[in-house]
Amino acid sequence: MAITSQMVKELRTSTGAGMMDCKKALDETSGDMEAAIDWLRKKGLAAAAKKASRVASEGLVAVKTDGNVGAVIEVNSETDFVSRNDEFQGFVQTLANIGTSCDSVDALMDMPYTGASHSVADELTTKIAKIGENMSVRRMAKLSVANGVVVSYIHNAVADGMGKIGVLVGLESDADASVLEQLGRQIAMHIAATAPASLSEADLDPEYVARERKLLVDQAIQSGKPADIAEKMVEGRMKKFMKEVVLLEQVFVIDGETVVSQVIENAAKDAGTPITMTSFVRFNLGEGIEKEETDFAAEVAAQLGN
Repeated sequence: MAITSQMVKELRTSTGAGMMDCKKALDETSGDMEAAIDWLRKKGLAAAAKKASRVASEGLVAVKTDGNVGAVIEVNSETDFVSRNDEFQGFVQTLANIGTSCDSVDALMDMPYTGASHSVADELTTKIAKIGENMSVRRMAKLSVANGVVVSYIHNAVADGMGKIGVLVGLESDADASVLEQLGRQIAMHIAATAPASLSEADLDPEYVARERKLLVDQAIQSGKPADIAEKMVEGRMKKFMKEVVLLEQVFVIDGETVVSQVIENAAKDAGTPITMTSFVRFNLGEGIEKEETDFAAEVAAQLGN
C-alpha cells in the first residue's frame, strides 16, 4: 500500500511521534493505522504526545556567537535533573548553533537537525520519547551588528555555553575585537545581575512607564501632599526609576560608581574610535512560566480513592 503524506500527518497528530518515525511505522505495517500506533508504542515513540500537557519550567538557556552574530535559546524540561543530562545538553547546544541562522522559534523548528535528515521539530519529539519528559523550545533571539561583535555570557554555567541566565550584547565599532569582547563581557555580566528593562529611555515600553508614573502619583496623593509638591516628587522618583531600569543609566556593578553609558565612552576613548552598544538580550530560565504546585499527600490520597 502506498503511504501518503496525509497518512503520515494523521499518525503524527495522534501519537506525537516524529515524521520519519511515523512513515517507518506505516511502512512496517503496510499502512494499517492502528497497527502503526502499536508499533510506535512498542518503540516508545508515541509517548511524547502524552507528556505534552505537563508543565516544563526547568531546562537550560544556551548561547552561541559567531563574530557579529549571536543567538540565545531557552529549552525547557520538567525537572532540573534533565538539564544535567548529556543528551539534553547536546540537543540544546545544537539548537543554539542552528539559531544563528534563524529569526524565530517557528523557523528554527522547521530547520534540518544537524547531522540528520529530519527537522528540529522531529528531533524534539524523539528526545521527549527517549528522555521521558515533556520538553519545549520556548523562545529564541538572534542579535547581529553590521560592524563589530556580539558577545555572550552565561551566568552560573552548568556546561559550556549553557546555564540559567544567558545574555547577548551587540557592540558596533572599528575597535579591536579583543577590546570589544572584554567590554561586552563586562556589560553582559552587569545585565545578568541587574536585568534592565531596556537599553535606553527611548526603548522603554510607554505603557510600562505610564503604569509606574500612575503608581507614584497615587502614592503621592495618598501621602496628603499638595498637587504641585506631589508633581515634583513624582518627577524626582521617575528619574530614580529610570536609573534603575534603563541599562545606559544604571551604575556599573563592576566598579559601583560609573554609569554604563560612561563606561562605554571611556572604552571608546581608550580605543581611539567610537563604540556604540546597539542592543542586548537577556533570558532567565523559566521567567513568566506558571509552575504547577503539587500537593503530594493529596495526590496520593486521590489515587487511593480517599
